[in-house]
Amino acid sequence: MNFTLLNNFKFSLILFATICLSNTAFAQVSFISGELKLVLNKSGAISELSNSPKGKNFLYTDTISPLITLVSKNIRYKPSSMIYDKSLKKITLSFKEVGVSIDIIAVEKSTHLTLEIAKATPANKVEAVIWGPIPTTISRTIGEIIGVVRDGETSLGIQVLNIKTLGGDYPNKEGSTWARGIAAVPAKWGSKLQAYSINRDLNRSVDAWVGLYKNMPLGALKGESVVGSKIAIFSCQETQTFDRLEQIELAENLPHPTIDGVWFKKSKLYGKSYMISSYGEKDIDEMIGYTKRAGLVSLYHEGPFKSWGNFILNPEQFPNGKNGLKECVDKAHAAGLYLGMHTLTNFINTNDPYVSPVPDKRLSVTGTSNLIKKIDSNQLTIEVASPEYFKDEAGNNLHTVKIGNELIRYKTVSKTAPYILSDCQRGAFGTEKSEHLAGEQVGKLFDHPYNVFFPNLEMQREIAKNIADLMNETGVDHLDLDGHEGALASGQGDYALELFAKDVYDQVKHDFIIGTSLSKTFYWHIGSYYNWGEPWYGGFKESMQQYRIDNQGLFDRNYMPHMLGWYLLAENTTLPEMEWMLARAAGYNAGFAMVARPNALRKNSQTNQLLDAIREWEFARNNNAFNKAQQEQLKNPKNEFHLEKIEDGKWILHQYAMSEVFKREKFERQPGEPTHTTWNLMYNWKEQPLQFRMQIAGDKGSVKNIKMQIDNYKELLFPIELAAGESLVSDGTETIRFYDKNGKPKGSFKLASIPPNMTKGPHSIIIDSEYPQEDSPKIEVQFKGIDKSENIQILKK
Repeated sequence: MNFTLLNNFKFSLILFATICLSNTAFAQVSFISGELKLVLNKSGAISELSNSPKGKNFLYTDTISPLITLVSKNIRYKPSSMIYDKSLKKITLSFKEVGVSIDIIAVEKSTHLTLEIAKATPANKVEAVIWGPIPTTISRTIGEIIGVVRDGETSLGIQVLNIKTLGGDYPNKEGSTWARGIAAVPAKWGSKLQAYSINRDLNRSVDAWVGLYKNMPLGALKGESVVGSKIAIFSCQETQTFDRLEQIELAENLPHPTIDGVWFKKSKLYGKSYMISSYGEKDIDEMIGYTKRAGLVSLYHEGPFKSWGNFILNPEQFPNGKNGLKECVDKAHAAGLYLGMHTLTNFINTNDPYVSPVPDKRLSVTGTSNLIKKIDSNQLTIEVASPEYFKDEAGNNLHTVKIGNELIRYKTVSKTAPYILSDCQRGAFGTEKSEHLAGEQVGKLFDHPYNVFFPNLEMQREIAKNIADLMNETGVDHLDLDGHEGALASGQGDYALELFAKDVYDQVKHDFIIGTSLSKTFYWHIGSYYNWGEPWYGGFKESMQQYRIDNQGLFDRNYMPHMLGWYLLAENTTLPEMEWMLARAAGYNAGFAMVARPNALRKNSQTNQLLDAIREWEFARNNNAFNKAQQEQLKNPKNEFHLEKIEDGKWILHQYAMSEVFKREKFERQPGEPTHTTWNLMYNWKEQPLQFRMQIAGDKGSVKNIKMQIDNYKELLFPIELAAGESLVSDGTETIRFYDKNGKPKGSFKLASIPPNMTKGPHSIIIDSEYPQEDSPKIEVQFKGIDKSENIQILKK
């Protein structure tokens, strides 16, 4: 016998058997990573998603849970079969119905399982892929942004590991949504975990800006297919979730911003408050002084630029340009502060060099047509082949087209052929008028109500570099991506938003703080805070307040710092107003931004008291001086407080109580009979100056010459006319402040003398007024006083 031939034959049999075993349509395949156990069946569906210590399968099993759902020609397909190569850890999913095969590499790690698409063929049949959706039975806490669900003991999560992988279930071809997050969403059985990736290496058309700009054509992004889309899946004890997210971040080389070497989300700056103002070289020292007095961590400029895009500094504030800004940064850093600047991400002003005098070829267009006829440099009507991109008024703010190096504004486009752009303004925005030949391309520029244009994706990346370069040159270390939705103008949806943030993050060479106007799954790893809520629509209590409060639950669900948004310190802001907001911040342990402009700070007679109040409340909040019961009281918007400092780290927390609401209505009297209304006020609090809020309740009419007499001797006169919905407030001083129907300050006046001290017990209040119109609103008054006080202090660890 030829033993060599026999041995070769045996080896071939063993090799063949090995190959057969390593490429087998297993009945099921199990993956174990830390506490997670994930099992796939032979059809490529998940059949188990367990937490090993709990011994519980959290997968909802009354529905099919594909590992990947394929989208091809806008139809969704589940895999028909799975083959697993054990030696390569490669899962191959077949989608027989459409003839697509997808290879996925699975890597079991001690904290999580990673799954990455290695191959998807044929590529032209792959529109998008969806990881999952994975149905779970967990419903208690659903972190829609971060993609983690929790039941009080156990967490399950999906993490996107690169920007081509988005949280969600492919909501549309653009790949965008206004939802705060859709990586985890509620379902009737509990929740769903999901992520997706779009094949951008195809010529496509999308309805951009979440459907506003219809049929925007997009060229292929070479190499940006679904190959490389990567996720992590994990499970752990709920109390370990935050640490687990950091471990995954480090293991997968995700953005991991630090402050002085500490992960930002565990740093001393997490959830801290800051000041927004304007400053320049001449007043930086003054503004640093205000910020320090308030105990805030950063001085953030609300608008330092002459134009966005190239980010040219305002020469009135920074006559020495970048050197002047750098000097401001150096002074702030010497004072222990961060220094910030506000932008609107990739918005481009019409006076920016990207637009004028020669418009950049990379300005984003919603679509194009062609010139039918040659036009000279002065022609005011322009015929185009199609009206498609010029007729839609829903997002047509500047009515601007680009032909060559000329921008042209038009009034309308005719509805029927010939399609004429009429009443054209040639050489718009400082560009040069010129003649154009038949057949030249006419591009409708992507614009916005802020009177700006936008870049395409290539140019967007350059603008991100412009921001990073400015921060590197000057040392600016606080930035908000306000208007982050501007990245949607590329047509590339949430991918473009994530890319912009990552481009800035990757290129800034020092530690910095960054916020955003939107919340996206990958951005969670970059973002320092999410500070939503604007102060322009009313006073402290009225401007988007419920919206601000509602956001706190979102922050809890998604391991984000509590923030209450922006508030405005105006020249007539009072201490009770400020402390009302500071109490809410302490209750929710939430930071905020205080908009305080130089002139307002200079003019407000209470500026020092307001800044001192901010400092004391924030110091107490940040050092956990308030217990849980106190925080619950502080959250209640009906409760009002005053924090009195006793010594460093010790305070008295005074709580106000409110009387019933007393009402006065107009009524007819016989001639000569008094017209006043008498109220009997039982004052249940310790002796203190009279304080109250007066509201004019109704839809129409006004009240004037209001008089209030206390205990038949002390008379207060209010020499103004208040319309329905307006109000005035007495804080126990001679200054009375009044507000419009939205709670926005309108003005103030001084009483002839200060309100009287009120002793505990019954008091008589007589109120009278005139009604100049037939419509007669009610006068409603609620009195208040400090009711109880308790000592609080920072507990030593």
